[in-house]
Amino acid sequence: MAQNKNALIRYKTIDKCLQNRFRTWTLNELIDACSEALYEYEGRDFNVSKRTVQLDIQLMRSDKLGYNAPIEVYDKKFYRYADEDYSITDIPLNESDMNVLSETVEMLKQFKDFSLFNELGGIIERLEDKIYTEKTHQPSIIHLDKNENLKGLEHLDVLYQAILKKMVLKLEYQSFKARKPSIVTFHPFILKEFNNRWFLVGKKKRKAPIMTLALDRIISIDYDLTIDYINENFDGAEYYKNTVGVTVMDEEHLEKVVIKVDRTNAPYVLTKPIHHSQRVVEKTNNGGVIIELDVHHNFELERLILGFGDTMEVLNPPYIKRRIKRKLISALGNYNATQKKEVEEGIG
Repeated sequence: MAQNKNALIRYKTIDKCLQNRFRTWTLNELIDACSEALYEYEGRDFNVSKRTVQLDIQLMRSDKLGYNAPIEVYDKKFYRYADEDYSITDIPLNESDMNVLSETVEMLKQFKDFSLFNELGGIIERLEDKIYTEKTHQPSIIHLDKNENLKGLEHLDVLYQAILKKMVLKLEYQSFKARKPSIVTFHPFILKEFNNRWFLVGKKKRKAPIMTLALDRIISIDYDLTIDYINENFDGAEYYKNTVGVTVMDEEHLEKVVIKVDRTNAPYVLTKPIHHSQRVVEKTNNGGVIIELDVHHNFELERLILGFGDTMEVLNPPYIKRRIKRKLISALGNYNATQKKEVEEGIG
């Protein structure tokens, strides 16, 4: 058991003892009470020392834990609270505590779609009640980028439970390219989130390749109990180690991508790396950097690079550089065509 948890159990035990005004409490009696409490929690004997309980009382009296407990000694050997109504569990929250709890509650509520957080429901509600009874409601300081209107979020918990219980799924699924939905037999391995979208990763059958399905394209979910689940102990971290996004390519698509970043975006890329393999190979004379990534060449990588616009330039490999260049020229052509039309119509 962690030492800080042991200490918390001792504080709560001493507090409970000192609230009992119907008996006297010597230091030895408090030591015995703490030892018994720890035995109940841990199931083994604890030899709580005299020095430990003395330090506990000293800390409870101080402001270090925020208790400021009014513990006094009377008749030179007994301990009690000077304030009969005092308890460390009734300490009002200070402003800093309330702000931290408020933001913690908001972050926990982001995961309400998962049943594994159901047990936290009552705790969250009690926290909210405690917070809002002690301060007026304030706008959230932390804002998480979560779109409640995203399609597919309602499937999260069902899919999570299916993975947990190793159940084969019958999915009604329609990809962006398909004209109509189809029924897919699927062995789910993990759920993955990228760029505020959720994906289900698994296989259609044992010898089939790993497949990624977007949750917002799932129409309905059923189970197939006649098929044995493929238990491959899938390791998501290993599978995605060379990938930006969710599209994992063959090893032949693994590249050393060299990118030049200008000085305005260099600090951003250095503090928030594009990929865990990112390393700086050179610092340019104008304050920029040249970085190198070991990643699969996929759609998400290209989209990320294009998102930086003119502040990022691919140096190698040449074929990725050409692809990015073509896309930028095509984008410029769209703007030029729009501008020409606006001029002809007298809008520009």
